[in-house]
Amino acid sequence: MTTEKSKTSPKKTRGTRVSVADEVYEKVKQDIAEFRLIPGDRFTENELSLRLHVSRTPVRQSLYRLQQEGYVEVLFRSGWRVLPFDFEKFEQLYDLRILLESAAVAKLCDATVVRTPQGQALVDALAAIWLVAPDQRSADTAQVSQWDEQFHCALVQACGNMEIARVHKEVTDRIRIIRRLDFTKQARIDATYDEHAKILKAIQKKRADQAILLLRAHIATSQAEVRKITLHQVFMARQGQ
Repeated sequence: MTTEKSKTSPKKTRGTRVSVADEVYEKVKQDIAEFRLIPGDRFTENELSLRLHVSRTPVRQSLYRLQQEGYVEVLFRSGWRVLPFDFEKFEQLYDLRILLESAAVAKLCDATVVRTPQGQALVDALAAIWLVAPDQRSADTAQVSQWDEQFHCALVQACGNMEIARVHKEVTDRIRIIRRLDFTKQARIDATYDEHAKILKAIQKKRADQAILLLRAHIATSQAEVRKITLHQVFMARQGQ
């Protein structure tokens, strides 16, 4: 029989103590990002506790953390609810993303800065995915969505500024749910391959102005697609799980 103590005791992962509340937090956030929980869905702490096989204490801790970050809200005597999309906040996050990624690309293209072996390896790995012939491109929307996120994160990491990378990761986490709805059409997948390839080629040639211009246009297109997202698309995304 599992005791309350064993349910909530932290465990070690690669030398770092990870609490049950942290694990529940990541799980619920992943459920929201992957449309297992969608805006408007209601649930109780008890339901979540039973589903995840943990006590209610870490569930409550994780939900309060998610509430502070704008993912869920507590309902008086009615449990919790996944918050509707805040499109104004998404707009602001996309604007911040453009600034961060433009700064990273500018540094990547700076001829006076020697790229680290790790940074060069990241750029080379991206080229292996995106600089391929059309018949070698993936048509798997989930995979391309994941690769797209990794593309932008890797560019930021490759510049070597860990503070930019840290803030960029936080932005990436916040817009993940909305970004994945941008890959429901084949035309967007094709455009992503074409645009990523052009950005990478400009970076390889250290053409900063061209790379930043292409990057800004690429993100702006994605930002415009976000404005078109409807609740119907969210429901359809969940049906596809």
